[in-house]
Amino acid sequence: MSLSNQPSSSPPQQAAAKRIFITGASGCIGHYIVEALLEGTPHELFLLVRDPGRLKLPLQGNPRVHILQGDLGQIDQFAELLSTIDVAVLAAACWGGSEQLVFDINLNRNLDLINLLDPQRCEQVIYFSTASILDRQNQPLKEAGEIGTDYIRSKYECHRHLPKLVLYPKLTTVFPTLVFGGDKDKPYSFISAGLADVTKWLGLIRFLKADGGFHFAHAQDIAWVIRYLIEHPSQNGYREYVLGNPGLTVDQAVEEASAYVGKPILFRIPLSPKLADVIIRVFRIQMAPWDYFCVRYRHFVYANAVSPATFGLQPYCPTLADLFRVHGIMPR
Repeated sequence: MSLSNQPSSSPPQQAAAKRIFITGASGCIGHYIVEALLEGTPHELFLLVRDPGRLKLPLQGNPRVHILQGDLGQIDQFAELLSTIDVAVLAAACWGGSEQLVFDINLNRNLDLINLLDPQRCEQVIYFSTASILDRQNQPLKEAGEIGTDYIRSKYECHRHLPKLVLYPKLTTVFPTLVFGGDKDKPYSFISAGLADVTKWLGLIRFLKADGGFHFAHAQDIAWVIRYLIEHPSQNGYREYVLGNPGLTVDQAVEEASAYVGKPILFRIPLSPKLADVIIRVFRIQMAPWDYFCVRYRHFVYANAVSPATFGLQPYCPTLADLFRVHGIMPR
């Protein structure tokens, strides 16, 4: 898995209009991608959504937007249209339900969609996976395929099948890390919805010291990266990018958050893996094998994560302070 074929650092250039097919447009990231493409490109967008009512952007009457009601389960009905598409952005995913449904949508139907594109016409497919299936060297994480949730295992399997596709040389796989985002015109990501609660717990969390690490990305920054990649197709075949700001340790995050909300840290108690095990046993916390693996693995950090800054663009939300600010959490 190589990140060596990154595009050169320059802002997106205005290009000839492309026909872009987008799944997942009604989700958090999807809203930001649609908005970024409408504001910064001349492209024509075809949005596959199960419920058009979930689209919060003012898209009605826009001649560049075509809303297609349907889902990946019936992707064959769009075969004729897909043969005319220049770029496909596959952001839709099934997060829950039966194991059969999750695998059918996240694995089989995404592969079916890619196979319905015309290899001669389609210049790029941007497929959204998840950073949870990667280890710290950006290689497939064995445990993700063995004990991950249905969602994670389905993404792991889809990634494993990509090299078999005819369009594999034109494929760009992106791996989002922790995604924040949402406002009055866009749905909030799951983790953003609980951000205000985190600040409430800082009174306690700031006194704990934990070994761990992570990346985060705002959906606006992800959208700008996707727009850039659309305008700069790979010249060297298949490529992959982990999407996120530079990694943070858990302790760094707590320190930055505490400083932002004006809560001083007077002392810190180390929260070791052994102590975590004791807490889990004493309080009889029910944990799935994947949850317990995450507690032990701790450092979900990756090599060469990219953000708009990677490509010479101005990031929207590069720091935790920016993240709090754009979510309306003001410093004290």
